Amino acid sequence: MIEKPNQSIERSALQHDPGFVHRFEPGTTNRTLLLLHGTGGDENDLINLGREIDPGAALLSPRGKVLENGAPRFFRRLAEGVFDEADVVQRAHELADFVKTATETYGIDRKELVAIGYSNGANIAAAMMLLGLATFPYAILLRPMVPLSHLESRPNLNGMRALLLAGKLDPIARLPIVEALGDLFRQAGAEVQLRTGQSGHERTSADVAAARNWLNERPSSPENPL
Repeated sequence: MIEKPNQSIERSALQHDPGFVHRFEPGTTNRTLLLLHGTGGDENDLINLGREIDPGAALLSPRGKVLENGAPRFFRRLAEGVFDEADVVQRAHELADFVKTATETYGIDRKELVAIGYSNGANIAAAMMLLGLATFPYAILLRPMVPLSHLESRPNLNGMRALLLAGKLDPIARLPIVEALGDLFRQAGAEVQLRTGQSGHERTSADVAAARNWLNERPSSPENPL
């Protein structure tokens, strides 16, 4: 079973919990940030980022289960920018199951759950959205890409709000790719904002400020939460 707050887990006997090592820190408000790290990160990698964006929020931070030369990721890739899309789908389902179980275990208000993903973490969050698996109504995606080249059906993202943060100098998540992802979300009914900065693929203080401001502008709950 998922262990008590502030403990990490290695395995789980719960049917719908694939056993993500994770970190949970309670907050002082109803909001919870689902923190999804980039390649080589772990459950600790985005804790400070989460605190900078919203000091009062609870934090739920899982570690990706795929290893690439020892570096944790949330799904496999075949080369830089070339994803193993079958693995993307499988891992997106696993993560969605984990998040659903964690919301019950930790008493997380699903209507106040915000996914914050960076790079690979942003891509798995985007995959959950495009597959209709998102259990969060808000998403802040730093340096995301389009994780799936083909969708059998368009998801219903009505009521979802997303902030995409791109770097104009990013050689990996290039601006046209981020714009294409935003278009996919809008076509599915999501409200999307795209903000760009004079940066590459790295995270910046401007990203933190943009994310914080965007959250403060958001209503406390969407009218039609997923």
